[in-house]
Amino acid sequence: MADRNFSATRIPGFATIAVAAFVVLYLPIFTLVIYAFNAGQSIAVWEGISFHWFAKAWANEAVKSATLRSLIIAVSASAIATSVATMAALGTTRRPAFRGQTFIYVMINQPLMVPEIVTAVALLIFFGVIKQATGYQGLGYLILAHTAFCIPFAYLPIRARLEGMDLSLETAAADLYASDWQTFRFVTLPLLFPGIIAGAMLAFVISLDDVVITEFVKAGGQDTLPTYMLGQMRRAITPEVNAISTGLLALTVVLLTAFFLLTRKKG
Repeated sequence: MADRNFSATRIPGFATIAVAAFVVLYLPIFTLVIYAFNAGQSIAVWEGISFHWFAKAWANEAVKSATLRSLIIAVSASAIATSVATMAALGTTRRPAFRGQTFIYVMINQPLMVPEIVTAVALLIFFGVIKQATGYQGLGYLILAHTAFCIPFAYLPIRARLEGMDLSLETAAADLYASDWQTFRFVTLPLLFPGIIAGAMLAFVISLDDVVITEFVKAGGQDTLPTYMLGQMRRAITPEVNAISTGLLALTVVLLTAFFLLTRKKG
């Protein structure tokens, strides 16, 4: 008979492997954060504590421009991706099972399964044809590319929220002669709102941190903060890159913490 009190934490060596995994994952990040406060020019030799590199990054016009561009793209892409993901989640969960439902799930989540480099090359070719036909070279391509990549990240928490919602309240609203729009506005949407916010935050973080797709799709002078940092690392590497990375890390941690608090099950 199987042991119902089985716990993986009791397996010999579990604690050692867990500690080793955390060290491998987080020690490089902690090292980066520590050296962001290095007073010296070297990224490997500690010369004292200083906020010099944070101040330098803050005063760098190229950093400001790349940061603003990243925020514009991330906010736009996450807003569009969340809207599309919400409609897709409603269309695939608020109806009886239908033929082709699994195929639709696969297509929506396709960017998660395909290597990002493949998606980037496909978008490069697709937008290259449009650029030749229209002559337009603006940020719209980056916004659309990030949107396409972020849709499944927004879709997953929204769909999970919908699947966990009780249909009885929506049924009761229909029994009280509420129209479909009234039911959605006053019952479904308020209950779904935490999932929508969680999906939007996750899409925002994914867009803000993206490098591969951005590197392939962007035109000249359209560096985002991650691609700017990549370019700087190909030249002279200074703790300024560490300072920028620390700022991005702090923003990501705040958003992911909020995402966890919104999506965790209460009780």
